[in-house]
Amino acid sequence: MAKDKKKRKEIKRKLLHKYRLVILNESTFEEKISFKLNRLNVFVTGTMFIIVLIGLTTLIIAFSPLREYIPGYSSTKLKRQATDLTYKTDSLVTVLNYTNRYLDNVRKVLRGDIENNQTNRDSLFEQYKLDPASVDLSPIREDLLLREEVELEDKYNLFERDVENLGTLFFSPANGTLSQGFDQKTKHYAVDIVAPRATPVKSIADGTVLFAEWTTETGYVIIVEHQEGITSVYKHNGSLSKTQGDMVKAGEVIASIGNTGELTTGPHLHFELWRKGKPVDPQNYIDFN
Repeated sequence: MAKDKKKRKEIKRKLLHKYRLVILNESTFEEKISFKLNRLNVFVTGTMFIIVLIGLTTLIIAFSPLREYIPGYSSTKLKRQATDLTYKTDSLVTVLNYTNRYLDNVRKVLRGDIENNQTNRDSLFEQYKLDPASVDLSPIREDLLLREEVELEDKYNLFERDVENLGTLFFSPANGTLSQGFDQKTKHYAVDIVAPRATPVKSIADGTVLFAEWTTETGYVIIVEHQEGITSVYKHNGSLSKTQGDMVKAGEVIASIGNTGELTTGPHLHFELWRKGKPVDPQNYIDFN
């Protein structure tokens, strides 16, 4: 016990024992600065200096741009650039998908394909089929009266009803003679207008040019998108006066009659009219006379 007490006193004496730190001029040995120190003061001062240094280093790393030069820390600028590139990539993917769909529709129009989404109803409703022999098909009294009324109206109807009429009238694309009409059975989804070479070809309505390029089979082709899902196609032109993206007005000249492409036998305009991806007979909407 006495030894431990003596040992503690010895440690305390060493910690509190005072020393003098003197700074001398090497040439004249003149005393410049002197400090009275002990081991406890040096330990406390050194510890405080280390704590302050660690604190300042932490603040510099956390709140200054210098942290970007320390391995393991990411740059704020790089993070911002990565975020911007992510948004741009999403936008580009959306634009790319839209462009691919647009190109697919243009290819269908150029090839004359028809979009066919009809499902096989026989297989879909197989379980709901009824035996015609078990169903009473005799008309009721109200049905007979309705049939008589419809027959009476049709009897005095002097004009044919146009079931495909959109309620919109269009300009004639060119002045000439129809050499071939719309025929869905032979997949001729257009009307051919024979006219002299260089005859102006006009837009049937206001719209935007979707396509205006040269193709091997149909020569110079221009496609214009209108309202209500209407698209007009002009093929075998001799020249084009509009480019893709141009806005056109109804009756504005967009091309000229020609005889370009492999699938042509003389100067004429191959004119197609499409509605929502399906071809329609242009003669139902345009007076070519």
